[in-house]
Amino acid sequence: MEKRVLFRSVWLPWLLLLPQLVIITVFFFWPAGQALIQSFQMQDAFGMSTEWVGLENFKTLFADPGYIASFKTTALFSALVAVLGISVSLVLAIFADRVIRGALAYKTALLLPYAVAPAVAGVLWMFMFSPSLGVVAYGLRQMGLDWNHMLRSDHAMTLIVVAAVWKQISYNFLFFLAGLQSIPKSLIEAAAIDGASPWRRFWSIQFPLLSPTTFFLLVINVVYAFFDTFAIVDSTTQGGPGRDTSILVYKVYHDGFKAMDLGGSAAQSVVLMVIVVALTIVQFRYVEKKVQY
Repeated sequence: MEKRVLFRSVWLPWLLLLPQLVIITVFFFWPAGQALIQSFQMQDAFGMSTEWVGLENFKTLFADPGYIASFKTTALFSALVAVLGISVSLVLAIFADRVIRGALAYKTALLLPYAVAPAVAGVLWMFMFSPSLGVVAYGLRQMGLDWNHMLRSDHAMTLIVVAAVWKQISYNFLFFLAGLQSIPKSLIEAAAIDGASPWRRFWSIQFPLLSPTTFFLLVINVVYAFFDTFAIVDSTTQGGPGRDTSILVYKVYHDGFKAMDLGGSAAQSVVLMVIVVALTIVQFRYVEKKVQY
């Protein structure tokens, strides 16, 4: 029997939803509406004069080779962050779920990176990979690799991917660990009695049961790579060398606050928002079909 909560007053549900609706309106819908209006305008650097230009900002945007290159950079970056972040977190969750002694210490240590601010995480990894001072760069030189993310775009991309994945590992790990612990142990024990190897037990039982968690984290990690990695890029490479690590969210900031192209920056933010919404819809429309609930 399906249970439903019935309110005596028609206004009570809306009253309970009011705080969340206010937060969403003030911090999402209002800024999104402002950006949409501004994307059809041309403003001076101080916002003293405004001219309605229609779709001119979007036409200029898609005619810019640098913006198209930023698309490719963002696609590569988000794919690497999502795949590596989910894979590494799943492996760590599997190992942590099997630990008997000191399990709490291991789990606490793996959760600590989530408490670090993105800018701090970026600075931390920038120092470790610094060509002149970094311990990681020194170790790479000892192995014959001349590391320099300030001059080589592939090194710079590796740096921001590592920093972004490290920052997101704790979030993914927490959900995977909870998912693993919710799987009935009787299923694993029955498979072990039937002679299934640990790999077979994981691939045939645990991983299919983790598919809802994996799908949820896929959506979250894609959104994270598109929006929440600005501080990491800004504190490590600042979009360099050249513009080779200038992902879309960083280009919005650079063009709006450094190049003072307010209309073009607003148009970029609208395009970025549409891309993320479209990717989310595609994931829910097609990827979710393979999820076993």
